[in-house]
Amino acid sequence: MSTKHVSSPSAPAPRGTCADAIGVAAKVAFLKRPASYPDSPRAVEALETHLAWVFLTDRHAYKLKKPVRYPFLDFTTLAARRSDAEEEVRLNRRLAPAIYLEVVALTADREGRLGIGGEGTAVDWLVKMRRLPRERMLDHAIAAQSVDGAALRAVAELLAAFYRDAQRIPLAPAAYRRRLREQIEGNVRALAEPRYGLPAEAIARTAAAQLAFLERRPELLEARAREGRIVDGHGDLRPEHVALGPPPAIIDCVEFNRDFRILDPVDELAYLAMESERLGAPSVGATLLAHYGAQAGDRAPEPLIHFYKSVRAALRAKLAAWHLDDPTVRYPSQWFNRTQAYLALADLHIREA
Repeated sequence: MSTKHVSSPSAPAPRGTCADAIGVAAKVAFLKRPASYPDSPRAVEALETHLAWVFLTDRHAYKLKKPVRYPFLDFTTLAARRSDAEEEVRLNRRLAPAIYLEVVALTADREGRLGIGGEGTAVDWLVKMRRLPRERMLDHAIAAQSVDGAALRAVAELLAAFYRDAQRIPLAPAAYRRRLREQIEGNVRALAEPRYGLPAEAIARTAAAQLAFLERRPELLEARAREGRIVDGHGDLRPEHVALGPPPAIIDCVEFNRDFRILDPVDELAYLAMESERLGAPSVGATLLAHYGAQAGDRAPEPLIHFYKSVRAALRAKLAAWHLDDPTVRYPSQWFNRTQAYLALADLHIREA
């Protein structure tokens, strides 16, 4: 799908421009303007995350990756952002083939005027997607108490087929348990940082119970690896990434770090169940797990599901706490409260395991 060049004479970049000469602020300002887009949308809504800006037009969404570096990714070069954008499209077409359209160049002409596509020099890269109706996303349906059972079954069928065909990751049973131990230890180290002001004793107690589960019920975890259940999955299966359709689609997989996608499908579904529970809909996760189990012939024991929910909740607590390190974060109390909510879920589920 080609995209025509669109220039914006009101926002020229420096003459003799190169990829590094045009800052993020200039790119964001350009992409916020409806006149910048080939289909002349009525308005543009801009959303910011830690890793990207997303610009929503009437029909499409465009993602611009930030030139940031973290221990788990490096987007500081133009080549790295292009490579990641291409990988994002490739991987997300596994579960949302009609949504992820193409990678489009953000260009600058000789006068430094920015455009989407066209003949100018590429100064960045955009992932172009079809815009999904907000009301069809699972988190919205949960909030509106309008989750449809048939739609959930269709999502479970999509996921069962996805995991059936996904690349299998050979992992020794002991290595799988060790991997989980390292995740638990990493979570507790981060959450115990005094600057967050979190309940250190409670965090340590929850982590100790998670580690004790690994020793008490090793056969539950080791069986998953022994049976070849570990796959290259989605990596971030949350309600806001699930479109109920029809047809269903699942967006925003983790493209920037393959290690985050190596998992047990039941772990990933338990993650979605935990997030749905946090939003007030525990029945959503139970329904999806039941339908998946029936479709895939993979009915996992309840203690294993509770363990996975607990570890995932601790991970999400860590990620929420990290927002408190951002001096520009608008509502620190919101992220502190969310961290506390995840910690409560981590404790609840390890007690049930």
